[in-house]
Amino acid sequence: MRILLVEDDGALSLGISRAFEREGWRVDVLGDGQQAMAEGLAAQYDVAVLDLGLPRRDGMEVLRHWRSRGARLPVLLLTARDELHDRVQGLNAGADDYLTKPFDVAELVARLRALKRRADGRIDEVITVGELTLDLANRELTHRGERVRMSPREIALTQLLMQRVGRVVPKESIIGTLSSWEADFSENSVEVYVHRLRKRFAELGVVIKTVRGFGYVLEAAAPEATGAAAAPPGAG
Repeated sequence: MRILLVEDDGALSLGISRAFEREGWRVDVLGDGQQAMAEGLAAQYDVAVLDLGLPRRDGMEVLRHWRSRGARLPVLLLTARDELHDRVQGLNAGADDYLTKPFDVAELVARLRALKRRADGRIDEVITVGELTLDLANRELTHRGERVRMSPREIALTQLLMQRVGRVVPKESIIGTLSSWEADFSENSVEVYVHRLRKRFAELGVVIKTVRGFGYVLEAAAPEATGAAAAPPGAG
């Protein structure tokens, strides 16, 4: 998930960013409303976290600007204002959710997951492809109930592919997902990670197919293909 965080408190934005990165999310941070006016329209974000008390342009003004220009990304407001009028005003201006400061970062993470699920048209916390099951809340992959040990990068890539099972995932999307760990993440890096997952999935009943010039597709393996993969060399 790629997130735009607009927060002028440096210590708070640093703490939030680190929490997001631990989730495997990519975070872009801005410190004032003027910058956010254009950035929220120019880049492809899955969700925005927007503080109301910003320098140069108030968060409410930023939100109204985004919505008036057709930006549909889910927006969660952060505010120190606890009056009902302020919350209602924010929701009426196009916000999807809000949190009042101070807040628990774990709650913020959970709310963003919920916003992304709603935006994707999903309501569950579990994705199943063939005999693989990915628990989004715990970021845990299992095969026939047995945990499959994976690095955070591998889990992030697996989630991206499983959420779009049967559809092409462009290389650009994979770069955007994994570049939060490596600033110079490239197409060659994508190929390395896909190759690594493809080898691991070969015995788990799913396949990653390459669509040349576009990206990759995750699919459940056909029963005969799974059986063939499990057969010893020379069998049959």
